[in-house]
Amino acid sequence: MRKRKNMLAIALIHYPVLDKAGRIIGSSVTNLDIHDIARAARTFGADRYFVVTPYVEERRLVTEIVGHWRDGYGARYNPARGEALSLVRVADSLPSVLQEMAAEYGKSPLVVATSARLCEKGIDYQHLQRAMAEGRAALLLFGTAHGLAQEVIDQADCTLPPIQGAGYYNHLSVRSAVSIVLDRLLGAARE
Repeated sequence: MRKRKNMLAIALIHYPVLDKAGRIIGSSVTNLDIHDIARAARTFGADRYFVVTPYVEERRLVTEIVGHWRDGYGARYNPARGEALSLVRVADSLPSVLQEMAAEYGKSPLVVATSARLCEKGIDYQHLQRAMAEGRAALLLFGTAHGLAQEVIDQADCTLPPIQGAGYYNHLSVRSAVSIVLDRLLGAARE
């Protein structure tokens, strides 16, 4: 187990997530999510970014995209992109991520769900920052489509408060939500 400044990982969950009617679905991996979340993770100092999907072809696609930018022509064309994408790991399930993190950090991480909906088991950013400052690894869960299914939220130890905008509309892209959460948690003003 090696000590890091931020023992923090992000998991982008593609199943089980919700559709606009609240039904459980599996969503497709998108190229923009892979790139933009990796860039945000690298910018703010996260250790890992897990793309979590049970679908074999989707995992293969992520591996090919990341490989292009880490090892292929993309690595020579844009080394900074490859550096960000070096954080990406592909996993088939949340339990797989938790197992890898426990092996990496020597203990299970604090699992923190995010949602546009107010959830029970809330934690504020200051408490999460303190837990991390005391050496606790953390895993932030983000959902694709219309958010994490309740069964995923139930597996979390706690949930961050929803990001609130200026009015009733509250449906950010997951890429935007990840950037906002990382800035609130690890941004320069927090140091």
